[in-house]
Amino acid sequence: MEAPLPSGRAAAPEHTQPQLRQVIGAVDGAVIAMSNTAPTLSIGIGMGAIAGIVGGAIPAVVFLAFLPILGIASAYGRLNQVERNLGTGFVWVRRALGAKIGPWLGFQSAWVNVVGTTIYLAYGSQVCGAAIMSFAKQCHLNRIAGIAIDPASTAQTTVLGLIVLTVLTWSAIRGADFVARFQTPLIIFEYLVLLGFCGYALFAGEHDFSGQWFNPGSLPSLKVLANGLVVSVYIFWGWDSAFAVTEETRSPKDAARAGFGALWIMLGMFLLAAISFERLFSVDQISGNASSLLAYMGTTLAKEPLALLPVIAMLFSSVASLQAGMLPTARLTMSMSREGTLGPVWARLHRKYATPALGTLILCSISALLAVLAIGIGTLSQFISAAATAVGMLVSLYYALAGIACAVRFRGTLREGFLPALRAVVLPGLSALALLVVGGFFAVQEWNQSSSFAFSAVNGRFVVAIPATIILAGIVFSAWSKWVRKSPYFQDTPTELSAALEHGSPAPADLPASTGSPA
Repeated sequence: MEAPLPSGRAAAPEHTQPQLRQVIGAVDGAVIAMSNTAPTLSIGIGMGAIAGIVGGAIPAVVFLAFLPILGIASAYGRLNQVERNLGTGFVWVRRALGAKIGPWLGFQSAWVNVVGTTIYLAYGSQVCGAAIMSFAKQCHLNRIAGIAIDPASTAQTTVLGLIVLTVLTWSAIRGADFVARFQTPLIIFEYLVLLGFCGYALFAGEHDFSGQWFNPGSLPSLKVLANGLVVSVYIFWGWDSAFAVTEETRSPKDAARAGFGALWIMLGMFLLAAISFERLFSVDQISGNASSLLAYMGTTLAKEPLALLPVIAMLFSSVASLQAGMLPTARLTMSMSREGTLGPVWARLHRKYATPALGTLILCSISALLAVLAIGIGTLSQFISAAATAVGMLVSLYYALAGIACAVRFRGTLREGFLPALRAVVLPGLSALALLVVGGFFAVQEWNQSSSFAFSAVNGRFVVAIPATIILAGIVFSAWSKWVRKSPYFQDTPTELSAALEHGSPAPADLPASTGSPA
């Protein structure tokens, strides 16, 4: 078994090391992970989108998407056990693959993660604005300051969402423990509402249970399956937040418990919601009300004020996902800064809260700019669909890189027996392959569905161009980090890396490792 790596680089002066506080446990980490995944929002919007692609086979596709995610979660847990670093794949992929192909994929793993989350914060703020407006209309408040409320207005939802994003940025700067305390009552309320309405729908629904719901073989083509899997992988996105705050947890095992616990709970909720929707509604009703599916369920099953509960849960979920989404990204950019691939401003900590405050502010400012620029791309629903699709492809990529890193790094366990090899090599490797195949197939299909390129959220080539441009930009920035910034992360040390991996020993002090020792 590989020995745990040191959490700091011994050669660096102590006064230069960012010090994070170990202030959260497994429950806090699970709350952050579940909040970042936004279960109510994922169910309220994602299930309708999946139904529009795969028809009635929603539970089957959701469960199939869970399997590679579980394999990647196993990779995260094993890698975090030997190298506790808030950079996660940024450091792990570099360590495992750098000896053969250099540090480029490690940087790309972090880059697509950061940019993907930044895009999410942009359209997530719009979703939050739309949720607030929907709640206002449900409460029969149709005008504010003489302006008619329109939840479908991209401009209105953007302005309101950015106001909320500003407030949540301040709260995220307070620290992971503050966020966990704030999120706990929100996530409890969300799950109680989901359990109540979805559980009731199982009995109140008049559509008979069907084996086709659980049969992926009922889908008409691989294209349909791939499209459904990409969206389904996306709705699980966020569980890895538990590992992104690993240096702020009291034990490496707390991060693994939080990540796995959140993942299994979300699978249960997603399957419950999928089955309850199919019991209550037809496929056409589910896909036709995709943007307000939980609100539609609320008005179907109850009268006001109870019918407002799903709308409130959606609102809480949108707020929680924005707040929780800031944490892992700010920590990842902090890790990139510690390795010299980003400027020192990203690793500068708040004097009182010991959090990467300036990095958080910069990220949210960029997200706000993207949200404003997106106003002219299309309608709110079109922009959300395009952004979610693009981010889904990016998520598949950086998850796959972590799975490959785990399989390569622990390839020695193939000699230790069936179960160790299965957990450390086979499942992560097969999961990574599945995600790459699905993501690549989906990208090709999206590209081919449009005959020409157009700057539009409904143009397939534009949608594919978003992640492709992000990846190309990552290559440019990594080259700049290597040759202009001369980042230590890009030091060519394949021999030392190979030796460290082969013998299960800590990497040499001059190699990229977790550069901040938790306080």
